[in-house]
Amino acid sequence: MKKIGIVLLLLIYNNCFSQKTVQDQRVWFAYTGQYKVSENWGCHIEAQFRLDNQLQQNLQNLFRIGGIYYLSKTKTISGGYALVNTYNASLAKFYRENRFWEQYQLNEKWNDNKNTIIHRFRLEQRWVEQLATESNVTNYQNRFRYLNRNLFHIANLRSSNEEVYAIVQDEFFLTLGNNVINSKVIDQNRFLIGLGLNYNNNTRLELGYMNQFVTSSAGNSAMNHTVSILLLQNLDLQKH
Repeated sequence: MKKIGIVLLLLIYNNCFSQKTVQDQRVWFAYTGQYKVSENWGCHIEAQFRLDNQLQQNLQNLFRIGGIYYLSKTKTISGGYALVNTYNASLAKFYRENRFWEQYQLNEKWNDNKNTIIHRFRLEQRWVEQLATESNVTNYQNRFRYLNRNLFHIANLRSSNEEVYAIVQDEFFLTLGNNVINSKVIDQNRFLIGLGLNYNNNTRLELGYMNQFVTSSAGNSAMNHTVSILLLQNLDLQKH
């Protein structure tokens, strides 16, 4: 088993780093809201704005909506639609992506319920516009994503419902099947470390550094050193 693991790591390394890597800086702003409207149902709303490090050029924006079904206090399944607009610097234009997504998420507490580990498994069906062609061509891709997110309690503030915590997370993206968009098996990887402020157990503000590595089958791979600013809300809108 150890030999098999070593071979797999070497294959992944060769797939990701066989090409030249171009490095750049980014700043990401994001809002994620999850609103519980009944015992088992909720909705998901998300907006992301990804800019250059000078905050002058909008490089990508993403809007995601969906429904949530609460299997239990720690397990959910979700699905919905996302619209993504990405800037193509060589053509000075944005191209559009329409995306459907489905996911399963498991949250677990440990260390006397002070720390949290989150496992998120997501499938995506992507329709990506191609700007370089004369006709309006859209390519299709299937993708799998796994997020491992860890929140480590540092200190309480005025009460146990207000805390400062550390964040360590990693998410990798795998292409599924034959894909025109990116023929690489490893589509990208995002590693993040940071700090968060939890207010009243329903609103979180997080600031972190993300290392985003993006592979490409058509050109150089990219490593983006990213400042990530994220506001999350988990609100219970049920009438009690």
